[in-house]
Amino acid sequence: MSEDYDVIIIGGGPGGLSAAIYAGRAELKTLLIEKGAYGGRINDTEEIKNFPGTAKDSGAHLMNTFKKHADQYPSVQFKRTTVTGVEKNNSGFIVHTKRRGDYKAKIVVLDVGTKPRQLGIPGEEEFTSRGVSYCATCDAEFFKDKEIYVLGSGDQAIEEAEYLAKFATKVNIIVLHEPGHLDCNEVAAEEIQKNPKVNFVWNSTLKRIEGSENVEKIVIEDVNTGNLTTKATNGIFMFVGMTPMTEIVDGLVEMNHAGYIKVNQEQETSLAGLYAIGDCTDTFSRQVITAAADGAKAIIAGERYLSEKKRLESILNGQVQKVAFIFYNPYVANEVEKLTEVENKFSNYKIYKQDISRQSILYRQLGINNTIAVALYESGRLVKVIKSDEI
Repeated sequence: MSEDYDVIIIGGGPGGLSAAIYAGRAELKTLLIEKGAYGGRINDTEEIKNFPGTAKDSGAHLMNTFKKHADQYPSVQFKRTTVTGVEKNNSGFIVHTKRRGDYKAKIVVLDVGTKPRQLGIPGEEEFTSRGVSYCATCDAEFFKDKEIYVLGSGDQAIEEAEYLAKFATKVNIIVLHEPGHLDCNEVAAEEIQKNPKVNFVWNSTLKRIEGSENVEKIVIEDVNTGNLTTKATNGIFMFVGMTPMTEIVDGLVEMNHAGYIKVNQEQETSLAGLYAIGDCTDTFSRQVITAAADGAKAIIAGERYLSEKKRLESILNGQVQKVAFIFYNPYVANEVEKLTEVENKFSNYKIYKQDISRQSILYRQLGINNTIAVALYESGRLVKVIKSDEI
């Protein structure tokens, strides 16, 4: 078993690097594990606008500044490897990797990101990297002075199509909707429709991809008539959404129907001590700035969690034989008023009041769903949980 850490961050995207910066500032012994390039997919974005303090920058350069900042902290380490699983144990977590063995941590932060969604269209898998692409920045130069196709009309698809138009002679965007209806923001929609090198194939979808060694043609279906049209091309770029890479915690934390991890306002998952940040979460916005904020929040919450856990262990392993934890919600007025009455009922116990808005470890661990509630311990062992309707 490798050495122990306070924090292990899985994934080095904007959120993971931000978490490393905050963990370093807190002097937490931290390990960030990244299987690819630090910064993640944002490295492939040619232009980022309006990140606070930076009017315009490339994704790769901005992420390099994040990494340099994190490198300043001596308590933060970086390793390149693939994480294969996360396991919960009594002291925290075990993180399993493909080539570097196992690592132990008190808390874990997941910044595992997403990958391009695949549709399973005939020929898609067969011709991936041989004419089928999911990254304009990576592959645009291979299609210089050629006519290519793009599938999708969301923000990512339109942004990537604009970039591809700098290289290709013509970019044909296959759009499921009627003429003029794009799924991207209005500004991007107006700009792309002014580009003389961009053409739209409306009311259409991609039926199949064909070729020999590489892509040679695609078949497009008109969704209104069902008519099929074959078009010669060497390149089809697929931008039809993303899929979260959350397989390593499948069954360990609560996710939504699409596999995105559910988190609370502190970025905590359904498992105490395990946090998720960035694009892999069930979040409203997936931007560099929101991912960075997620990383900061997760570490701040993690610090509080570690402090609370240490305090609980000290109480339960201490000299006091009889301990009562009273759980209450400070935002419910009658509960605050009732606290003294409840304390008096358990006057033969050492009382510890637990504000569940700030001290929730034991509350969640015991599966208590409402307040006021009381947990009685004797010699460090749970004797009874008394629910609100029993007090």
